[in-house]
Amino acid sequence: MSKFSVVLRPLSLLLAAGLLMPVPEAHAQRVSARDREKITALQARMTQAEQRYVAALALVEAADPKGEGEADAALEDMEDVLAECVNQRGCQLGGLLASYKRLLKGRVDGTTSEDELGIASGPVLADPDHVAPLVADVPEAARAAQLLNDHRHAFDEMVEYNPAVQAGIRRWLTDMRPALLTSYENYMNLRAVMWPEWEKRGLPEALLFGIMAKESNGRVHATSRAGAAGLMQFMPATGRRFGLGPDGTGFDTRYDARSAAEASAAYINERMGPLNRNIEMALAAYNGGEGRAARVYRQSGGQSFWSQWSYNEFPAETRDYVPMVIAAAWIFLHPQQYGVEFPRVNAQPTTIKLAKSTTIYELTICLGSNNTRDGYMRVLRNMNPRYQADGWIPAGTTINATTRIAGLYNRYCVSGPRADLARALITADVNAAIIRPQANALNASVAVGDISNAQEAAPVVAPPAAAPARSTPRSHTVARGDTLSSIARRYACSVGQLARANNLRAPAYALRPGQKLSLEGCRAR
Repeated sequence: MSKFSVVLRPLSLLLAAGLLMPVPEAHAQRVSARDREKITALQARMTQAEQRYVAALALVEAADPKGEGEADAALEDMEDVLAECVNQRGCQLGGLLASYKRLLKGRVDGTTSEDELGIASGPVLADPDHVAPLVADVPEAARAAQLLNDHRHAFDEMVEYNPAVQAGIRRWLTDMRPALLTSYENYMNLRAVMWPEWEKRGLPEALLFGIMAKESNGRVHATSRAGAAGLMQFMPATGRRFGLGPDGTGFDTRYDARSAAEASAAYINERMGPLNRNIEMALAAYNGGEGRAARVYRQSGGQSFWSQWSYNEFPAETRDYVPMVIAAAWIFLHPQQYGVEFPRVNAQPTTIKLAKSTTIYELTICLGSNNTRDGYMRVLRNMNPRYQADGWIPAGTTINATTRIAGLYNRYCVSGPRADLARALITADVNAAIIRPQANALNASVAVGDISNAQEAAPVVAPPAAAPARSTPRSHTVARGDTLSSIARRYACSVGQLARANNLRAPAYALRPGQKLSLEGCRAR
């Protein structure tokens, strides 16, 4: 592919949506003529959707902007067919999934012919022995099936589904629904770096999502008044125990998604060991302190978190935290049960080598929305936590992105009208809007018809020559309301340059009124 490629949705998303279920007993029963007709129609729709997808990829190859949208629409049609197959007597998902699987495994491009795809024709009927090999030979599908199937994943057996959890689900589905959907979008964009750290330690993905949703809503730069920071809200001391904190550049790795996932998985496993693998107690330790949780568990004789004595030994915040995490995890596993349609997220990871210096703000503007709800600023910030939103990133820098962002970057951000508009908006100076009095403005007013006075009026003089550029002060005293970004703009230097000159740590760059900053490397505007 040339500028970008259309990436198929992972098969695990279909599994998460509940489309891959064990073949019901009805599938093995005799299929009526009417059912055969319906199955044949489904197969025809699947074949047409495949053909549309191939045609759309040809448009993508030709840089036709319609290609990506038509490819997405074709994939959605395939998923609709799969959803209808679930409810159709005698319809065998394995056969219909074969087409989807071929595209998934082959990463088909616009030059692939229908013969190369092996597009099948004819009805797909029940064959109970056909499903297991198909799913099992796709590792991601097998892993997702084990975890996400409503009846087989282990998480349901590890926690209690009680009225407290149900009340948490009610909150996530009402007032907190926007936060839940935002958390899901943010998680899916970071899943490629976070989930493997939990998977290899044998912990459920749903628990990872639940903690992240409750702690930060998936915002990498989230902080608390108590000093917790990052996706998983590690306190400084606990973070240091698990290898998190300022690195050699001053960046706090609590804000790094992979590092935070690794540390949180290690912490949960460390807590669950002495707590008899009790998730509720491990969550209570995560929020309310490991010492308190260990004491409560020991003194209660190993009773459940929900036992009256144990429950009352924890502060109100922890009594709220535990069921809310479990509730978010439960919805993550059972979205259809609660009528939740999680947004589709194209999160195939890749990198971009910047063709010119830019900021995350500028990229957010030129990338546009492209069928997203909120655009790409949060995605870029989460995937590149070392950079401030308004800090200049030099040309040639490689940043993390998704394949969709990479395609949009090449199309809209390197050059062209939208790139020019984004640069104009980013560099707009509010002070330039202020109209200042001209040096030749008249001080005296002249009465209408008074020619003598008019002749005596002061002559018009040319404006004085521009004053020579001021030399840059060596320091700046921080005033109330100043930020490192506003100071950098004022003295024409980068945020990173100022931070390094003054030993300020990302990403907060905390300043206090009266503090003196060195302006080494800056120049006055």
